[in-house]
Parts: sequence; structure tokens; C-alpha cells
Amino acid sequence: METEAISVGVIMQRTPLANRWQPFQWLPIEIVGAIVSHDHALNCLRNDADDMRWLFSGINVNLSSSEAEGYFLNISAPAPCWFIMWRLEEIDGVELAVPKAVTLSYNEAARLMDGGERVDTLPASAEVIERLTEFTHDYYHPEPKRKHKKPSFEGGEGVDKMARAEGDKHGR
Repeated sequence: METEAISVGVIMQRTPLANRWQPFQWLPIEIVGAIVSHDHALNCLRNDADDMRWLFSGINVNLSSSEAEGYFLNISAPAPCWFIMWRLEEIDGVELAVPKAVTLSYNEAARLMDGGERVDTLPASAEVIERLTEFTHDYYHPEPKRKHKKPSFEGGEGVDKMARAEGDKHGR
């Protein structure tokens, strides 16, 4: 299994909502490229009542040959994107939305959502799409289409032959 890694950071934003059951909403707002540190660090970028932003850096996005079909589905979409899985956690007494996984595989994101995880998307840059396209072309080889035999319920000579064989078995 061939792999390649991209190190990114995710900026998560909390905005207030006019809702008595949910006072605020968390969403990823930006993917930051490999210029961020490679250790798993978090930095508060903004903290006021109307806008709280945190940068989570050092997240590795692994491109794996076993996920090539998922990458193909992503780059074939009208708007290829990043998939960000995150969970709410309390860190130093503050509830934050913490990105746990970032992927470019449509299939991997679907598995995460099937498992009950929260997954949001952000558009992928042209450079990332180009890199993903190259990786996908190297490792994605769709299965060739096979000819299908007509099932026996569609009639034809095979059905007559089967009926005669059944009749012979049962003495008809």
C-alpha cells in the first residue's frame, strides 16, 4: 500500500445562534497548508462573543493507494473538497470543536459518517486537487466491465432446456 502525507491545519470557528437549545455553532472555515507546525498544536486566533477561532495544526492527511477510488470520486465531483471529522471536547475548561481526522477520500468520509461522526467539508485548492489527481491516476484502476449472461427468467433456449431437464427428473 503506497502512501503519501500532507500536513495541514484546520481553523474552526464558533458563531452564536439565535436558538435557545443551541447557543452557538462550530464549523471548519479554512484548511491551512503545510506552513504550519508539524506538532499537534492549537492556537486561539480570536476569542470574542461573536466570533471564536482556533487553529489546530499538525494534522496529517495520508494519501493511501487503498483509498484511490474514494479520491477518484472526490476529484470527479463538481466541487472537490476536504472532509473534516471533528468532535466537541473540553480543553482547559473551554468547549472546543477539535478536528480528529482530515481526508480527501469520499469513501473514508462516508465510513466516518456511517459510524455517526460529524463530518463537514471545505473546498480543496487547485494545487491540492492537482496533487490528488496525480496520485489517483497512479493508483486507481477501475475494474473492467464484464458481460452479463441473461438470467434464465428472461426466457430463451436455456429456459426450455432447464424445463425439459426438470421434466425428465420428475418423470414427465
